[in-house]
Amino acid sequence: DGLDLLVNNAGVMAIPRRSTADGFEMQLGTNHLGHFALTGLLLPVLLARPEPRVVTISSGAHRMGRIDFEDLQSERGYRRWGAYGQSKLANLLFAFELQRRADAAGAPLRSVAAHPGYAATNLQSVGASMGGARGWIEGRLLRVGNLVFAQSDAQGALPPLYAATMPDLPGGAYLGPDG
Repeated sequence: DGLDLLVNNAGVMAIPRRSTADGFEMQLGTNHLGHFALTGLLLPVLLARPEPRVVTISSGAHRMGRIDFEDLQSERGYRRWGAYGQSKLANLLFAFELQRRADAAGAPLRSVAAHPGYAATNLQSVGASMGGARGWIEGRLLRVGNLVFAQSDAQGALPPLYAATMPDLPGGAYLGPDG
């Protein structure tokens, strides 16, 4: 009879240029367009509930992103980290716009975003492992970074869990380990 919570949490990070089955640049397609499409498809069942919530997982890497409307699919030039930053910025803009539209429509939907911070997961090594010899070196550096600087994966899960469960969290909030 409805859906109370949707957590958009699919992601790839800094992978070599690839395309989705639908022809989209892989990071934008996986990290943003998939979330956008799924949320749109589930919106009717979300709005059937009295207090539905959509949590979209972004990243502090949104700060290095910019939406390049002239080359959204990175066909003219591809930078792995730039494409990742763009996809994470798109997540954040989507979460904020979804809340703005819910407010304008008088819908009870609450849209929030969260980022896990630097958490020791395999997300870092997967992209690096796809990069050949350069990726092998980068993968080693990221593994050392995971050991020395990263928080645990359990700690990284806390901001998204808080975003999904905190009762009085306002729509349009963006949560992470730094606030």
